[in-house]
Amino acid sequence: MRENRLKSIWREGGTVVNGWLHVPSSFSAEVMAHAGWDSLTVDMQHGPVDYESLVPMLQAISTTDTVPVVRVLWNDPGLVMRVLDAGCYAVICPMINTREEAEAFVGACRYPPEGTRSFGPYRATLYGGQDYTEHANETVVTMAMIETREALDNLEEIVGVQGLDAVFVGPSDLGQNLGYGPGTDREEPEVLEAIESILAAAREHGLTAGIFTGTPEYASRMVEKGFRFVTISSDARLMAAAAAEAITALEEE
Repeated sequence: MRENRLKSIWREGGTVVNGWLHVPSSFSAEVMAHAGWDSLTVDMQHGPVDYESLVPMLQAISTTDTVPVVRVLWNDPGLVMRVLDAGCYAVICPMINTREEAEAFVGACRYPPEGTRSFGPYRATLYGGQDYTEHANETVVTMAMIETREALDNLEEIVGVQGLDAVFVGPSDLGQNLGYGPGTDREEPEVLEAIESILAAAREHGLTAGIFTGTPEYASRMVEKGFRFVTISSDARLMAAAAAEAITALEEE
């Protein structure tokens, strides 16, 4: 079976630099994949990407060594299983607030007897190999988003769930839940304290910690703290910023 480079990078002590895809386009996904990201996350929770868009995007990413990741729209076992069958190698699940929710998410990602995933890897075998089923349980990465007060209260129980590989900080929802409004590169002391508590709990339980950031500079700070999965902005935001910069540069000539 094709290796999951997320796990090999982490085993070697490295950091995965992850890109984020909001644009529902296989060509856009292919361009991003060839830019050199370690992994790319197709975001099905926020934005226009649906399942019909997802499969061609995963096919486009597969033209490179970039690892395909999907953030599902909710903790729905049916959707989790479908994105895995489509060939993604990691699933990010939003709004995991309790141990039971984390267990349900992990269970949907694992074939019996470790979980409840139904058999039908129609594209996963094309991407991962014909021996996909035998090795999927130890290859697919499960990543739970921690982004609410309730999740912080239940953090120790969540990170203790067997089969969970990583936790992922959602800074906008976390900030909102703590009373500071949305945003990515947080500087509020209470939010930073919460972020560091998530990192510490993950480390204590042998899990990888990830976070969404808005800039390379903030991502670098998070790497220095110990995060090993950092997302920098998104395709739509990067395109908009580059376009605005080009227009501004021309107007200043």
